[in-house]
Amino acid sequence: MRENLLLKAWREGRGTINGWCAIPSSFAAEIMAHAGFDSVTIDLQHGVVDYQAAVGMLQAISTTATVPLVRVPWLEPGPIMKALDAGAYGIICPMVNTAEEAARLVSYAKYVPVGQRSFGPVRSSLYAGDDWTNANDTTLALAMIETAEALENVEAIAATPGLDGIYIGPSDLAISLREVPHMSPTNPRVVAAIDRILAAAKKAGIWACVHCGSSDFARAQLDKGFNLATILSDASFIASEAARVIAEVGLDRPKAKVGY
Repeated sequence: MRENLLLKAWREGRGTINGWCAIPSSFAAEIMAHAGFDSVTIDLQHGVVDYQAAVGMLQAISTTATVPLVRVPWLEPGPIMKALDAGAYGIICPMVNTAEEAARLVSYAKYVPVGQRSFGPVRSSLYAGDDWTNANDTTLALAMIETAEALENVEAIAATPGLDGIYIGPSDLAISLREVPHMSPTNPRVVAAIDRILAAAKKAGIWACVHCGSSDFARAQLDKGFNLATILSDASFIASEAARVIAEVGLDRPKAKVGY
């Protein structure tokens, strides 16, 4: 089975950078994958990507050594299993609030005896190879910790058997804590929450990932001990660079909003 290069890097003690695709385009995904990210995530929750577009994007990412991940819309077996069958090497699942929900994620993402994933590697066998017996150890189940409830349960969530790691969504976490959302937070309550989540992951011996709003924040989180940092998204890169170039021209124009 094709090696998961994220796992290889993490086991060697190297931090990794994840790209994020919100645009439903195989070409955009191909550009992101060729940019040098260790992994690229296709967002089926908040982006405008549907399943058919995601399949083409996974094929485009496959032109590189970049590891393909998918954030599914919700904790449901169908989308999780279909994303894995399409060739995702990791599932990021939003709004996992309890250990019971984390156990459900594991059960949907792993074959027996660990879980109940149904066998149907329609495309994943083309990407990963036919040796599906190593799938449980190769593909990742990552639970998003992004609510006050999840924060209170984070130690139990992190200790869930079969869970590979956690992924922090700082904006939703801040909102749930009744603070202003920001992808590079400096609010002491939010920073303390992030530190607690990281500590829980380290104690449980699982991987820790976080979404970031800037390269500086990403570097700081990797230095702090996170294994993976996501920086913005393809849509954000387009918006911010376009706004920068327009500003350089020097005409009196309203500032463009930089998206998610």
